[in-house]
Amino acid sequence: MQMFLTFVCLLLIAASLGAQQQYEADTIPTSRGALAITFFGHATLMLSFDGMIIHVDPWSNLADYSKLPKADVILVTHDHSDHFDTGTIARLRKNNTVIVYTKLCSEKLTGGIIMKNGDKQTVKGLEVEAVPAYNIQHKSDNGAPYHPKGEGNGYIITFGDKRVYVAGDTENTPEMKALKKIDIAFLPMNLPFTMTPEMVADAARVFKPSILYPYHYEDTDVSKLVDLLKNEPGIDVRIRNMK
Repeated sequence: MQMFLTFVCLLLIAASLGAQQQYEADTIPTSRGALAITFFGHATLMLSFDGMIIHVDPWSNLADYSKLPKADVILVTHDHSDHFDTGTIARLRKNNTVIVYTKLCSEKLTGGIIMKNGDKQTVKGLEVEAVPAYNIQHKSDNGAPYHPKGEGNGYIITFGDKRVYVAGDTENTPEMKALKKIDIAFLPMNLPFTMTPEMVADAARVFKPSILYPYHYEDTDVSKLVDLLKNEPGIDVRIRNMK
């Protein structure tokens, strides 16, 4: 039954995507069936697993969400408008949709689960962990970090035997480098707000994700990251259209 539900869910996604622009997608095997990842661009993803749809930082600039599956779970990393689009969230929301977000997001939209840095929750049967997401080096002209510590989350979501880390807007923090057993990592590279290719490579060499997707990379040259990690065993750097 589980495999059948996953198959049906994948067919529905394919049909939805076929009605509009084709987006890149990968399928990752897990101990509980396939995990399908659809790449819309920027920091926006859709994950399908075990009959559920999980939208991450959905943003209407990237897709016509009226033609996409509604969400069982919505993960929001922080309150910036290109990550926290309340209109799109309303469009994707069902009666039983669970929204996971930060305290600042909750001040603009009610009814979600607030997760602070370090929190763990079981959401629709999935273990979700909130990882700090913040700047150390990159700051605005007034000296304030673009993303202050404590305001934003990355999330680790466990799908069967696979742990997926969606980092949010962050640099290569000590908390990131302390992560263990990450199978898939999405790390941001949009300058000057998050990481340089060198910062991403530095973090990846330490916590060693099996698959690394640079995302939210704008005009950053992703080939630099590929070159930096070309001799790093065990890290599969996958480039998708995530500008």
